[in-house]
Amino acid sequence: MRTFGLEFIRLCLWLAVLAAIFIPLEKLWGLHRQKVFRKALGADLVYYFSANLLPRLVLVLPMSMAAAALHRVTPSAFYDWTAGLPAAIRIGLALIAGEIGAYWAHRWSHRIPLLWRFHAVHHSAEELDWLVNSRAHPVDILFTRLCTMIPMYALGLAQPLARNVDLVPVLVTIVGTLWGFFIHANVNWRFGWLEWIVSTPAFHHWHHTNDSPEVLDRNYASLLPWIDKCFGTFYLPPRYPERYGTDTPVAEDLAGQFLDPIFGAGAKAVRDASPIFPDS
Repeated sequence: MRTFGLEFIRLCLWLAVLAAIFIPLEKLWGLHRQKVFRKALGADLVYYFSANLLPRLVLVLPMSMAAAALHRVTPSAFYDWTAGLPAAIRIGLALIAGEIGAYWAHRWSHRIPLLWRFHAVHHSAEELDWLVNSRAHPVDILFTRLCTMIPMYALGLAQPLARNVDLVPVLVTIVGTLWGFFIHANVNWRFGWLEWIVSTPAFHHWHHTNDSPEVLDRNYASLLPWIDKCFGTFYLPPRYPERYGTDTPVAEDLAGQFLDPIFGAGAKAVRDASPIFPDS
């Protein structure tokens, strides 16, 4: 209980820091005129805490099992070699491996109805700002985290079974989470050629667009947009989208957003969907 309390205090402090950074930025360079106390702000605050507390507790067992299974099929000499790489190289390779895993988790979450019913909660936001980054169903977060970490474990870039705490997966998670707040921010910045190398608000806003069917399901990467370029899903015109959100029905209340994907309309939509992989 004490650990949980300390973690809650840490998240409160981080929330204060993030708000102190992004609220002034969105006021000075706002893309759309939006209120700070916008619709669904309270729900997004709940998501902020649940997204950072629940996965950490639930992921311990499946990640330990996955790591143990991978260690059984991968030669120990390979893990010794990757563990001996310079820290900067190992962190860089882990970021790339984790980002590729996250890319496919994100893409599958759009393509497979079973996963989309949870991921649609994130896309229900019709106004984008930094805090929307936290709006995600716990099942959606768990699936993405698993897909992010497993490639790092498989390649020996993270050592979850080591005696000492491995900081590589911790750093990858921190970088990805903090960058997620930035790319959701309601700012009108453009970065020229850098937008091909690292994701930006313009890049990710087009992922959330609801302008027309022709521009949906693009820009899945959260950090490295050139991965979308490699897999043919990159889209970045010189303007920002006009509308956000999804046509998929999502409950307006917090309880409905948590439960409907499992028991309600979201689950029924999956049962009625055919085929499993819809045309795009």
